[in-house]
Amino acid sequence: MGVGRASILGAAVASAALVLTAVSAVPATAHTRDGHHPGHGHGHGNGNGHRDAYVALGDSYTSGPLIPDQVDANCARSNRNYPSLVAQRLRGTVLTDVSCGGATTAEMWKAQGSNPPQLDALSRRTSLVTLQIGGNDVGFGSIIRTCAGAAVSDPTGNPCEKYYSAGGTDQLRAAVEATAPKIDAVLDAIHHRAPRARVVVVGYPALLPDSGVGCRPAVPFADGDFAYLRDTEKRLNAMLARRAKAAHATYVDTYTPTVGHDMCTAPGVRWIEPLTPAAPAAPAHPNALGEEAMAAAVLDRLCVRGRI
Repeated sequence: MGVGRASILGAAVASAALVLTAVSAVPATAHTRDGHHPGHGHGHGNGNGHRDAYVALGDSYTSGPLIPDQVDANCARSNRNYPSLVAQRLRGTVLTDVSCGGATTAEMWKAQGSNPPQLDALSRRTSLVTLQIGGNDVGFGSIIRTCAGAAVSDPTGNPCEKYYSAGGTDQLRAAVEATAPKIDAVLDAIHHRAPRARVVVVGYPALLPDSGVGCRPAVPFADGDFAYLRDTEKRLNAMLARRAKAAHATYVDTYTPTVGHDMCTAPGVRWIEPLTPAAPAAPAHPNALGEEAMAAAVLDRLCVRGRI
């Protein structure tokens, strides 16, 4: 790898880690495409003046950083993210989207820049809640940075797995397990604040090839680490599914329907952009097609049919 290529990849890795672990700076627009102020509810009435209240909670995989149109610079939030698409299909629904790039479970209770605590958006009038959180608690951003750096010295081995398993304990497995009670606490708080709401926990889409076969240098992880990182994401999703079931919430699998559209696939096919995106999206994040796929998965679990 030449110095120029290394510099480009290094910048891309740093950018991906920044979006995952901190709020991105994105040009703001005053309103969403349909003319409503970002963060405020929007939707269609059902003919009798009643509107169902839908609140979207989550991190950057929910907010949709860099996907046009960006409607909240503080949180890198798009009006074409999956909550917006779901709300468009749910007739009679008003959406309050407080998802925010860089959010962890802690931001459910505390402000994130100008974004208030996400749980504050809930009330007894809330009828639907989607929650996609936990990736930043596990450390998606630092994992990308660490694994890409380790690959430089051992590109055909599994240096990232060795690093996180040094001492006989898989640190990423432990991080997933440590996140479980945090998810429980969030779900408990949602049920307390919105006791009438249907609660939907949304998993993470397939970021890397389900086969475990990598695509270095396009995605600069060592060959042997692709399967390890794939399994770590699957472990996170499995934990989210268990915690959802324990809390009598609905789990939405966005991994299975996005297999074959990971960041190693070609532009136009992929729904997750690699560390150097070709479509408007943050590195290692869903593009507009990925947000549409997640919206379709949510609507399917809600038994809502039809095109996005």
